[in-house]
Amino acid sequence: MDFDQLAAAIRQRTSDLQEQIAGRKSVIFDRRHWTGRVLTAAMEDDAFRVRLFRFIDVLPSLPNEAAIAAQLEEYFAWPGTELPAVFYEDLEGESAEILTGKTLAPLIKKRIEQLAAQFIVGRDLAQALPVLDDLRERGLTFSLDLLGEATLSENEAHAFRSSYLELLNALHAQQTHWRTLGPDKGTELDWGCAPKINISVKPSSLYSQISPVDFNGSVAKVADRLRPIYARAREIGAFVCIDMEQRQYKNISIAVYKQLKREAAFRGYPHLGLVLQSYLPETATDLDDLLHFATSENIPISVRLAKGAYWDYEIVNAALHNRPPPVFTAKEETDAAFERLAATILRHHRHCHLACATHNIRSIAAVLETARHLGVPEERYEFQVLYGMGEPIREALLTTTGRVRLYGPCGELLPGMAYLVRRLLENTASTSFLRASFAETNRDQTAAGTKRPAAPPGNSKPVSAEKRQEDRGFGNEPALDFTLAATRRLFAAAVAAGEKRTPAAHPLYIGGREYPGAGLLASTDPAEPERIIGLVGQASPSDLTRALDTARAAYPAWRDLDYRRRTAFLQAAAVIMRRERYDLAALQVLECGKQWSEAAGDVDEAIDFFEYYAWQMQRWGAGQSLPSPAGEENIARWQGRGVAAVIAPWNFPMAISCGMTAAALAAGNTVLYKPSNRSPVCGARLAAIFRQTGLPDGVFNFVPFSGAAGGDFLISHPDLDLIAFTGSLEVGAAINRQAAALSPGQRQIKKVITEMGGKNAIIVDADADLDAAVSAVVAAAFGYQGQKCSACSRVIVLAPVYAKFVSRLIDATASLKIGPAARPENTLGPVIDGEARDQIRAAIEAGKKEATLLFAAELPPDLAAGNYVAPVIFGDVAPHHRLAREEIFGPVLGVFRATSFTEALALANDSPYALTGGVFSRRPSHLELATQRFLVGNLYLNRTITGAKVGRQPFGGFKLSGIGFQAGGPDYLLQFMTASTISENTLRRGFAPLDQATGAKIRL
Repeated sequence: MDFDQLAAAIRQRTSDLQEQIAGRKSVIFDRRHWTGRVLTAAMEDDAFRVRLFRFIDVLPSLPNEAAIAAQLEEYFAWPGTELPAVFYEDLEGESAEILTGKTLAPLIKKRIEQLAAQFIVGRDLAQALPVLDDLRERGLTFSLDLLGEATLSENEAHAFRSSYLELLNALHAQQTHWRTLGPDKGTELDWGCAPKINISVKPSSLYSQISPVDFNGSVAKVADRLRPIYARAREIGAFVCIDMEQRQYKNISIAVYKQLKREAAFRGYPHLGLVLQSYLPETATDLDDLLHFATSENIPISVRLAKGAYWDYEIVNAALHNRPPPVFTAKEETDAAFERLAATILRHHRHCHLACATHNIRSIAAVLETARHLGVPEERYEFQVLYGMGEPIREALLTTTGRVRLYGPCGELLPGMAYLVRRLLENTASTSFLRASFAETNRDQTAAGTKRPAAPPGNSKPVSAEKRQEDRGFGNEPALDFTLAATRRLFAAAVAAGEKRTPAAHPLYIGGREYPGAGLLASTDPAEPERIIGLVGQASPSDLTRALDTARAAYPAWRDLDYRRRTAFLQAAAVIMRRERYDLAALQVLECGKQWSEAAGDVDEAIDFFEYYAWQMQRWGAGQSLPSPAGEENIARWQGRGVAAVIAPWNFPMAISCGMTAAALAAGNTVLYKPSNRSPVCGARLAAIFRQTGLPDGVFNFVPFSGAAGGDFLISHPDLDLIAFTGSLEVGAAINRQAAALSPGQRQIKKVITEMGGKNAIIVDADADLDAAVSAVVAAAFGYQGQKCSACSRVIVLAPVYAKFVSRLIDATASLKIGPAARPENTLGPVIDGEARDQIRAAIEAGKKEATLLFAAELPPDLAAGNYVAPVIFGDVAPHHRLAREEIFGPVLGVFRATSFTEALALANDSPYALTGGVFSRRPSHLELATQRFLVGNLYLNRTITGAKVGRQPFGGFKLSGIGFQAGGPDYLLQFMTASTISENTLRRGFAPLDQATGAKIRL
């Protein structure tokens, strides 16, 4: 191939196509219509664009015109302003009355439904089939997709599978009326190669528990659900395309595709396709793998090559997990990758059919000319565009090639909102080719969409996590990426090694020496109580006395050590923890029954605490200058309080242990660390990490012990200065009482830092996104078996959506899998031990006498005798019920009904706890009201209420939840220090040191 000639041909073809569409209008950008005017307004005003798309998102859930009017005025007309003129400027006989939301509501609803209809083939098959008939009469064909992207339960997944089978049957009956497109080649196939029926299927719609963590299980389930759809397609001669969604499902989709293509029943049938997205740099590797698969096994494949529709989501999701963006961040890079990938497919046209899915004229021209130069037969590639977009491009393609397929969704407006908003985002983005071609008047902007895309520069890789941390001062630890086979393999290997490991004995560690203690505590696997994870020494009163004496002796030197040298030990611990992160997470899976992702997140948070408090000490370690007039110097300084006892919980055995210990050490305290008796081996591993850092002897002391007597002895000892505790209200209150009493010889008032749980509520408003609300409540209520202090135990639902929410909540909960956490397919594992199991079951039995049992999952028979509690949901819960007031710490959820948002807030606040809370609402005034009146330490709006990130969401509550200071926040370290103010008189015999030029004081 002569590349210069090819480049010239592409430029010429681009110019020719540009001339064909010149001066033609795309309906959605035609300012003669309301759609064109409102989208133009959105492109010219980013704030209006955001409000418009959010209003469009909420519109289908609004029950009547009054609700629509209220939302219209909230989004677009707050006090002192008017509704945007674009909403009504084309109306005749305007009056003051017509400018109100109440008057405009039905009109706006109708117009947005018309806007949606531009992109959606039909609300149902009855509406869609005539549209498809019309398209085919005009020489166009289709790929039909059923709307609905959030499958929350297995019932919904089965319904989707049935809907796709019904769709195929309906299209099969309808195709008898369709003429064959293209020249007559003696076949009923369009263009001599393509089935008349073509559907697109999203894998996530077929399996509600799809997850990259359970990769093999997800592949098997999706393949099982897709197999009858594909079999029916084969019977009627239809084409099925596996759609590509978010990156987290990409490798699952590819594996499903390869599995079905290999199966004997389908091996010779070519009409199963797969979407690849050029905005993912890794797609080049994926394509090479697919082409190797096709050529080595002599299996024909088909690829729909698209740019990718989830760019914004992928960027934001990566930022939330502190990972580099998985997509190209410049549009030119995506366009260049598209051309390279298309050329690769065309070179392998004997084994791979190409569907070129783009509106970009330059990309289309590149495919046309590359195919011509390579001599690719026309039946080996086609062109696809989106229904309702870029009509001039569609017509130019039809004239030029005769092979155009429209990708169009079918379904109700409500599930179609996500699709519609993505289409509007694409159309109105500054980088949109369609916007440049049909909306912009500037010729340079139009031309920009057709120029040759630049090749990715050599330094186009995302900025590393280390570089971001250097720039910002602190960055959260990037989460493990379970979409990667290597991550899953390493994690599985660590769990397997832990299951086979011979239990080891872990001694006490005091003053740099090991001590056996007064006996050993056996820690067991809650999923298999007969399996011993490890044996941990138990401190006696004499061991605790030795530790207190050692820590007291080590305190002055540690306190006076430069804070930068102190925090260097924490940073060294973070390095060790990163190196051992798989083993540390696997240990939590086995000792605490944590699911893979939960355990990995716990280790990440522990690393964050090390790094964050080391970084925060830069703020406090050197002291701070205070206002000082000439002749005086005032400085604030902070130092450690003394000897600290860190008493840690079992549910976050690394994260909370590291958080409290790292804060105490960074602030200049020496530490006696007591892990929970339910996770002592995790505590021993943390002690081993501190030992590896080379901390001075006596600064960190590992003193696990059992029984209240040891706690009473430690808390009341006069040499203890500070207690950092996370656990139950009962124990926390007892610690506060004991610490308040002065002991003989005590030299300062003990400081108690406590976090003591919650009875957390999520409010679901009448206009909430139920897809998001249901999934968030399930995650918050039943994640890690509800054994989080931040877990949702109360959900307060507004009456208009109560029945629908509860129905979907029950279905989603029933779809969760229960079993050992070591197996990645299980979303719920055992509770921590038999005592916890019995307490939770007792609370459930009491709840049955108070409230209405809405749902109780059944345990598999082989788990009934273990430490398992299946999820339970109660309804008709009253504020005075135990279910409403007491922390159960298990998978038990109470559902409340509220008649108004203010009543919902009152119910949420009617609790002795104030830790976390959440609101799902798309009404701005309700979100604002919640920020003012929802009394919790951590309030989450339109997201789940668990999973706080260090530095981003400082965590902690008040009332009976804690002391009101938040871990992982900028002021947390102050709780571990005492403050001093140093005031120096700098006046000497009438002379104060000042800079003669500036008048500033000179420090001596």
